[in-house]
Amino acid sequence: MALAKKPVNGMKDILPEEMQIRDYVMNVIKDTYRSFGFTPIETPCMENIGNLSSKQGGENEKLIFKVLKRGEKLKLDTAQSEMDVVDFGMRYDLTVPLARFYSNNANNLPSPFKALQMGNVWRADRPQRGRYRQFMQCDIDILGEASNLAEIELILATTTTLGKLGFKNFQIRINERRILKAMAKYSGFSEESYDSVFIILDKMDKIGLEGVAEELEKSGFSRESIEKYLALFRDMEGKEEVAEGVAYLTETLGDFLEKEAADNLKEIAECVNNTKEADFALVFDPTLVRGMSYYTGTIFEIAMPEFGGSCGGGGRYDKMIGKFTGNDVPACGFSIGFERIILLLLESGFQIPGQAEKTAYLIEKNYPAQKLIQVTAQAQEERKAGKQVLVARMNKNKKFQKEKLTAEGYTEIKEFFNHD
Repeated sequence: MALAKKPVNGMKDILPEEMQIRDYVMNVIKDTYRSFGFTPIETPCMENIGNLSSKQGGENEKLIFKVLKRGEKLKLDTAQSEMDVVDFGMRYDLTVPLARFYSNNANNLPSPFKALQMGNVWRADRPQRGRYRQFMQCDIDILGEASNLAEIELILATTTTLGKLGFKNFQIRINERRILKAMAKYSGFSEESYDSVFIILDKMDKIGLEGVAEELEKSGFSRESIEKYLALFRDMEGKEEVAEGVAYLTETLGDFLEKEAADNLKEIAECVNNTKEADFALVFDPTLVRGMSYYTGTIFEIAMPEFGGSCGGGGRYDKMIGKFTGNDVPACGFSIGFERIILLLLESGFQIPGQAEKTAYLIEKNYPAQKLIQVTAQAQEERKAGKQVLVARMNKNKKFQKEKLTAEGYTEIKEFFNHD
């Protein structure tokens, strides 16, 4: 039987045209983030299964690619549960690995520590447009900074990067977990039910207010609490400006809402709006939840009209590092949806700016060795001058070969024949 030539479902081969754009985007991201003081790091693609299954990753913990124990440790005949045969897992994001990395290396790192990490992650998800089972994540995180300076720097760095890639008129949707909890408490939901309420609320953009009401009722919540809760969102419609939205909730929720949480969002918005470089809007969205249960404060998400969904997000997770060390460390991060950004650039016909001039040398078969040396030396001189030069043998179907080279961006094709 012939071997399978297609990649595993949910994963993909990357062709040269896309790879060039990916390399360019990665370089823009790294250079911009470095200008904000972020330092590149790297963590392994696998983590201990206990770290990945610690009830911090929300729904993603159901999507872990688990790794079987090896050799004598793997005893399938006596296994009583999955944990008897599994010890590692492929990382489903870069945040849990970063928390472990920081916990293990904090003594050798500055404080606060501004980390930049790019790498593949794996989720056993249902593949769809812009969603794969193996995909690149691009994270920046600030560890050890308790003030909202962390959120301000993260939003400015991320939006500056997107602006440099040519994106305009996008939104950064922002909310606060403490605001979410205050709204739920004000409406009469019990604290232990918050996660269930928020999971349903997170579907608002797909099922609307009435759909959320229906699901809350099916989950057994009282009609009174549901009505009071949804009335808040109805009254918030049109109040997308952060100061206006927060002012309304401060007045309506009263003592249910911590003053610090409200002030925090207003300060972030004021600083970002007065110093931003990219063309985007910072929008208050009280329905924004973010799926990860490790978030403790500010949360944010990138919304792009071209994609029709989220193209990245993040937030504050002050309790995660304490799970490793016993001592909490303030932490906040922002992740660009790298694969979705690449998809949008490819669909828009993006051309890499400032690319080196590309020249192809096509050499006829059996070209004399002495002449080949001269042609190779000529190519080397052009490379020194900053050109990208491809030296290749001439195919029998020269017309097709030249068409492919032209499609790859080669603006000049030189041919070398034996009789020259």
